Amino acid sequence: MKQFWNPNSINKNKAMVENLQNYGVITSDEVAKAMESVDRGIFVPDRSSAYVDSPMSIGYNVTISAPHMHAMCLQLLEKNLKPGMRVLDVGSGTGYLTACFAVMVGSEGRAIGVEHIPELVASSVKNIEASVASPLMKEGSLSVHVGDGRQGWAEFGPYDAIHVGAAAPEIPEALIDELKPGGRLVIPVGNIFQDLKVVDKNSDGSVSIKDETSVRYVPLTSREAQLRGE
Repeated sequence: MKQFWNPNSINKNKAMVENLQNYGVITSDEVAKAMESVDRGIFVPDRSSAYVDSPMSIGYNVTISAPHMHAMCLQLLEKNLKPGMRVLDVGSGTGYLTACFAVMVGSEGRAIGVEHIPELVASSVKNIEASVASPLMKEGSLSVHVGDGRQGWAEFGPYDAIHVGAAAPEIPEALIDELKPGGRLVIPVGNIFQDLKVVDKNSDGSVSIKDETSVRYVPLTSREAQLRGE
């Protein structure tokens, strides 16, 4: 996946967002506001490279996606991230995108992160507590849980938006089941060759699926397989 700018030109979160706007990746004011308010540097292990348009290892054979991929997913889900709506982030990792979701749906909404590596959940909570999304976690509209995201998180469903941050061999039925009518799921699907798929649930419960772009994500798998690097 190509970079959208020279890494040496980026050293601040606001500049990162402005570059994404300049290249047409971000066209929504609400997405721009969310990404400007949630400092990516808090959520990565190497702050000096936080604003470079590249994925970054966060340990446990996991990466945090490049900023342009986060922006793309926020754009695709924007209409399902209005204040008061509910969003599920599967494979929430360091908590960055979960925090962005929480900022967009606000205190009247609900943002849920699910991650099967307990150590990442613990560190993501600390990251969120250090970010602008901290009040939302304190009041309970934002939470992160240890679990197998392939099964969703039914406790707070159904959801207006579901994001999956790892590539599934096929779309998990449990996630489609947890979408509200009118809800949207964004998920990378495939093994060697992967496509970012957009799944919309219609009012009658049927789904419409379209391919957005070719991508490269780590696999959505079991905790054990992930730790083995499979």
